[in-house]
Amino acid sequence: MRKVRLVIVMGAVMLLVGGCFLLGMGDRATLTVAQGTGPSPTLPPPNKTLLPTVDIAPAIGWPAGARPTPAPGLAVTAFADGLDHPRWLYVLPNGDVLVAESNAPPKPESGKGIRDWVMKMVMKRAGAGTPSANRITLLRDTDRDGVADKRSVFLQGLNSPFGMVLVGNDFYVANADALVRFRYRPGADRIDEPGVKVVDLPAGINHHWTKNVIASHDGRKLYITVGSNSNVAEKGMEIEQGRAAIWELDRASGKMRLYATGLRNPNGLAWEPVTGKLWTAVNERDEIGSDLVPDYITSVRDGGFYGWPYSYWGQHVDTRVKPQRPELVATALVPDYALGPHTASLGITFADGLHWPAPFREGLFVGQHGSWNRKPKSGYKVIFVPFRGGMPNGEPIDVLTGFLDGEERAHGRPVDVKDDRRGGLLVTDDVGNVVWRVTAMTAKRR
Repeated sequence: MRKVRLVIVMGAVMLLVGGCFLLGMGDRATLTVAQGTGPSPTLPPPNKTLLPTVDIAPAIGWPAGARPTPAPGLAVTAFADGLDHPRWLYVLPNGDVLVAESNAPPKPESGKGIRDWVMKMVMKRAGAGTPSANRITLLRDTDRDGVADKRSVFLQGLNSPFGMVLVGNDFYVANADALVRFRYRPGADRIDEPGVKVVDLPAGINHHWTKNVIASHDGRKLYITVGSNSNVAEKGMEIEQGRAAIWELDRASGKMRLYATGLRNPNGLAWEPVTGKLWTAVNERDEIGSDLVPDYITSVRDGGFYGWPYSYWGQHVDTRVKPQRPELVATALVPDYALGPHTASLGITFADGLHWPAPFREGLFVGQHGSWNRKPKSGYKVIFVPFRGGMPNGEPIDVLTGFLDGEERAHGRPVDVKDDRRGGLLVTDDVGNVVWRVTAMTAKRR
């Protein structure tokens, strides 16, 4: 009899969770995305519901001939299509474009709770969760017409690769579990020599598997992002060692140190051209309401602590975390600029090299992948945050929209954004399997 009751209870729970997933139950946002944007966003009280709010756009891809909608004065074309879950970009000195075709590594069978089941279904509905191609593809535009006419496998046999950077002839790839170095020959179509592991990176369960890397201006240091292994340390802080952080690696000695901590899931990295400061885009925590917590961009202070998991946006305490650390919360830095709750902002690049006309002359482009934990949906576009004097100055401007159709299905989802050094902004789309190229109609080809 007890077994029968258990089966009935479990069936009811699964039905309830399935209904939540299919119908997008849970709380609904009362604030506009704009109210959660800027240097001083509106932060309402937390609203934790019995089950997570789930409102993910099902992935359907682009119909033939369709494309995103650019802002007035801009144009968009497909630089390359037919890719396999393109995520991150890197532009080599000769103009070759590298794209990491990557997805999450296989996860161990450890999570069997309701939330784990919900997240598995969310990933499937969003078009993720398929086996990773584990390669980096080279795209070359030989005639400079804005379309890649040559394609080759640059590196393969990787482990969920993401960030890439070239320093001299050393080409670094941030896999899900390690930073690996390869020898690069200028102009090469591919690398066949095996790589050398530089350092292990926190891996394991990989709640956030993506690892990004950027080099310092002089090339002596590398900065590596590592996301958290949970939402808010609900599985304990033991599995969070070395995570939710940006690491600094000294290339000469191989020594690593924590550069900044309390960053739940940092992804994009870029150097601000006026001040020379490092900036990052961070995905904040889920499951305390559609209006919380805003994802953000911020300059990164050496030694700075940004709150996770104990607090958000400075000293706003997250009471779900046990035990609390009030002494750490007291030191938590307030990020520079909120991008709205649950936008899943990922790639960033500054506008200084594009030479586009106003209003895109000075500021930061941001790829917003779109999240699952907000109703109505937010993100699913590329935006531009105006800067002045090295800091954000003004409201975000839509650059590329139209990734959702009238039924809120996803034709595409933006991930990374990069200056192609020829007057174009490249945008990876891991649902449409396209790299888009956005240009200003008045921009001169370089």
